Amino acid sequence: MNFENTIAFAKQLDSQDPLAKYRNQFFIPKDKDGNEQIYFCGNSLGLQPKSVQSKINQELEDWKNLGVEAHFHGKNPWFSYHHFLTDETARLVGAKEIEVVVMNSLSVNLNLLMISFYRPTAKRNKILIEGGAFPSDYYAVEQQIKLHGYNPDHCMIEMLPRKGEFTLRMEDIIAKINELEDELALVMFGGVNYFTGQFFDLEAITKAGHKVGAQVGFDLAHTAGNIPLQLHDWNVDFATWCSYKYLNSGPGGTSGIFVHELHANNPQLPRLAGWWGYDEKTRFKMQKGFLPQVGAAGWQMSNAQIFPMAIHKASLEIFDEAGIDNLRAKSLLLTGFLEYLIDEANKENDLGFKIITPRNAAERGCQLSLMTGANGKQLFEKLTQKGVIADWREPNEAFGIGGVIRVAPTPLYNTFEEVFKFVEILKN
Repeated sequence: MNFENTIAFAKQLDSQDPLAKYRNQFFIPKDKDGNEQIYFCGNSLGLQPKSVQSKINQELEDWKNLGVEAHFHGKNPWFSYHHFLTDETARLVGAKEIEVVVMNSLSVNLNLLMISFYRPTAKRNKILIEGGAFPSDYYAVEQQIKLHGYNPDHCMIEMLPRKGEFTLRMEDIIAKINELEDELALVMFGGVNYFTGQFFDLEAITKAGHKVGAQVGFDLAHTAGNIPLQLHDWNVDFATWCSYKYLNSGPGGTSGIFVHELHANNPQLPRLAGWWGYDEKTRFKMQKGFLPQVGAAGWQMSNAQIFPMAIHKASLEIFDEAGIDNLRAKSLLLTGFLEYLIDEANKENDLGFKIITPRNAAERGCQLSLMTGANGKQLFEKLTQKGVIADWREPNEAFGIGGVIRVAPTPLYNTFEEVFKFVEILKN
């Protein structure tokens, strides 16, 4: 699309937006004067859907009126609650229903899945991870390696960008996988790097990992609800994601996991166990000997988190109605328009910003990361004072870059007019 640097053009894009109606289904934060803020922080915490309250109220009413009987006789029986989220979750990440379940929180799930999929041997014990990954991924990988009696300094292999670059090249990732070959036990990448916003070619990484005999898993915290996925068709071994970012399911919201059916039907695969993962038909017999449910649900450990899941259900219904492909199409336009306006502003009067997110739109989601100069933190604080809610990240030594303002216009509730106004504020 040929963009134009005018407010009229931004309003025209909004008037043609088939997803515009969804903004009214969310609460938009306001400043002290009652004006709506420009909320570009859905990559940290998504906004609250207005349908959340009725979902929670339903469970509160069942708890109030039925007590423990709500497990089986509530409007949405708690015993089966995770099933109410399965089909929408499967469509969202490109999976079969048997391959997904909603449970726990992301870092808990990552550790549970690595118990199953990181099975090191004397020779094959290395884990490949992207440099500058979110700290939780680092910590999980470090401790899982130690759990098996190995040294993270030797077994955790970090992929860093080439000197002078800010993102990874796919050919370098594939080359490193091939180089490690039969020493590589697991590839554990984020789907989208939280700092730079780079989206990795998950299918190519999976194929390369499997070619050398490694397992492949992904942290999709910044990917699920942001970019269309085909986890089953790509033959990904496992993945997990949170729901409080792009999936708008509240602070600390519940998580989801994917386990490919090739593994999900293997009861012999090592795992940690709990009673909620036990075969549903015989769970209440309370017998010894763990008999897992078929599929990803067999990795459950504890009772369903009813209230966080009720919030998540409200958001999943919106995603299912809007369609992830439609959301992706608008997302590409939003970030494309933002990129264009920043470039135009830099041509007029160098703002001192550098976009470090890939220019190739296929290699990014909703987020653009803007590297700032020495006064980046003060600039970020001024933006906040002007009603812009974005995200500040301190300098990242692994990437050799300064502070970054992460800006994420999300397609469910952000507008093109907001993108235009943001850049005008930035210029001023």
